[in-house]
Amino acid sequence: MSMWRDALGSTRGKVVMGVLAAIVAWQVWLSVAAAGKLADGIPQEGRRVDVLVTLPFAPERFHIQKFQSLGRVSGASGNSVQVRGVNRADLRKLARPFWVERVEPLT
Repeated sequence: MSMWRDALGSTRGKVVMGVLAAIVAWQVWLSVAAAGKLADGIPQEGRRVDVLVTLPFAPERFHIQKFQSLGRVSGASGNSVQVRGVNRADLRKLARPFWVERVEPLT
């Protein structure tokens, strides 16, 4: 217990605890915000869905590779990427990154 007291008593310990608190808060915010990025109208039937992921910028190779880990990328147009065969359980994981603006059904 004295180790924690010593850590909180020093400036370095306070900075480390502050950084850890900020990281945890950021991760919680990303998880909460992911639910708001999922558009209504994504089909509820079936295990896999086809979605259109919208970014605030043109996607680069990094973004495409991230999406390919969750489904098949079938194309990109402007700021949107078509991802097919996404497991329904992975939709929040797809919407979680801060650079994803919206995930909506692919029509």
